[in-house]
Amino acid sequence: MVAVALTRDEHTAADLRRLAAACRDAAAARRMLALALVLEGSPRAVAAETCGMDRQTLRDWVHRYNAEGLAGLSNRYEGLGRKPLLTPEQTAAVAELVRTGPDLATHGVVRWRRADLAAVIEQRFGVRPDVRTVGKLLRRLGFRRLSVRPRHPGHDAAAQEAHKKNFADLVAAAIPEHARGKPIELWWQDEARVGQQGTLTRVWAAKGSRPPAPRDQRYTWAYLFGAVCPARGTGAGLVLPLANGPAMTLHLAEISRQVAPGAHAVVTLDGAGWHQTGGKLRVPDNISLLPLPPYSPELNPVENVWQFLRQNQLSNRVFDGYDAIVDACCTAWNALIDDPARITSIATRDWAQVKI
Repeated sequence: MVAVALTRDEHTAADLRRLAAACRDAAAARRMLALALVLEGSPRAVAAETCGMDRQTLRDWVHRYNAEGLAGLSNRYEGLGRKPLLTPEQTAAVAELVRTGPDLATHGVVRWRRADLAAVIEQRFGVRPDVRTVGKLLRRLGFRRLSVRPRHPGHDAAAQEAHKKNFADLVAAAIPEHARGKPIELWWQDEARVGQQGTLTRVWAAKGSRPPAPRDQRYTWAYLFGAVCPARGTGAGLVLPLANGPAMTLHLAEISRQVAPGAHAVVTLDGAGWHQTGGKLRVPDNISLLPLPPYSPELNPVENVWQFLRQNQLSNRVFDGYDAIVDACCTAWNALIDDPARITSIATRDWAQVKI
């Protein structure tokens, strides 16, 4: 067998060794090392054996390198493997189906199962995938099985988008004249009811099992009033027996004490009756209130704070009474306050960045 000469000279043996060390394709790296050995004068049989190939295979890679350079040393997968079941356009249509959800009148279900999507794919595109194939497709498209959150039928998506788009202007309008020129802090406020009925959260368990968790049947509860300032990674919380105007006044006073000296806080909150100014509600001078659009809890980052506290501190528990609930709420809230980075991570929203 006549050895094929290496006709390309843009890479030395040292270059090929260096490129092989940096290459993430192990097969291509071996081929570079084999060619480096050849350039250093090693016999072709020795170079091939050292790099895990026979001499004929090394000869083929020399031909590829001479013709295409380094690109010729990589494997080519074009045309290999099974043809995709769906075209890119059909895959995009499936993704849109999942994003919009099923229509009960059309599809006969209120949530997608893999079997339902397989049936729709067969009806639309004439191919019937296995349910496991549908699951793999959904994961590849970035979908996961997630718990849903309640949404009031009176919510207004357009109003929510307008609130986010105009948030900076809304904050500016909420600042009173006496606070103009002061540093502005953005705070978010909400309340959570924590009681003996409690909540259950997901746990790791054996596949196919249904792990038990304690669930009380009594009805004592307390209200955890919470507010956070993502920029400073801080918050203000109170545990109170009632959610009303006097309780809200106490919480606003607590927020006021946590606002940085010389700063003014704009506190965004929902439209609960005890959040309305006037009556028994008293708003400190260093605080302004900014209401959210009606039925828009998803715009309030404190909702995610509640989710975090329930999942990690307040779920799967039985409380002996009111005092035990208060202690649990205080412990959970104080643990959050001791972790400023987590507050910032949970409560920061890209659309709520305001420079005043």
